[in-house]
Amino acid sequence: MKNNTTVALIITTYNWHQALELVLLSVKNQSYMPNEVIVADDGSTDETKELIKTFQQNFPTKLIHLWHEDKGFRRSAVLNMAFSKTDSQYLIQLDGDCIIHKDFIKDHMNHAEKDTFLFGSRVSIQKSFLPTLFDNKIIRFSFFAKGIKKRTRNLRILLLSNQYKRKNELSKKLRGCNLSFWKEDIIAINGYNEDMEGWGREDSEMIIRLLNKGVLGKRLRYCGIIYHIYHLEKSKSRLDLNDEIQQNSIKNKSTWCENGIDKYLF
Repeated sequence: MKNNTTVALIITTYNWHQALELVLLSVKNQSYMPNEVIVADDGSTDETKELIKTFQQNFPTKLIHLWHEDKGFRRSAVLNMAFSKTDSQYLIQLDGDCIIHKDFIKDHMNHAEKDTFLFGSRVSIQKSFLPTLFDNKIIRFSFFAKGIKKRTRNLRILLLSNQYKRKNELSKKLRGCNLSFWKEDIIAINGYNEDMEGWGREDSEMIIRLLNKGVLGKRLRYCGIIYHIYHLEKSKSRLDLNDEIQQNSIKNKSTWCENGIDKYLF
């Protein structure tokens, strides 16, 4: 699958260029390089722009900076924009505060199959370790590395990873920071629902529509490893509104959203 499929890594970011630097360093370290990397920027200042310009000078694959104006948390919109700008067949979604294991892209591509989306979990980097992390630009973590927790998620055991099967259900383990799918499947459900602004439920609501469309989910465990850098929680002021949208998608068995990616395709 991986040898003849084009793949784009989509990285969301917002005003944390120190974290994004480590993420991009970990992308440069990949054992299998994506065809392109798109940084989907939800309105960061010039520090992020300058960082990406520096990386573009010697990056091992195409590196694109896609930016829109800062009008609050509009992650759904900037992701839709990024999806619409790539011609790659397969999309891997990552947050700009998540360092990736050297075989992250390889693992997603080895498990990619038709009518399937993949989701993985994350190892947590502790708050107390952040000064060391940033000062030393650490992007590799052994099982016994300092500064991490939930370290069983840092085990890459391919024999065990192959035991996980596809399911037609929304998993509590699903995280939008470690997610992949076929572009054609995302287009078929009209991408993210841009009525969902502010933090919460935007990933799971989109996945519900994928499931309703007949696309099954498969958990990546013992592979597809990422390391989430600690930060304060984002505002949950719109969580109730977003949850209502999600509940309607469940109730109505929705496979489409009106305010989605199609506006960028035509």
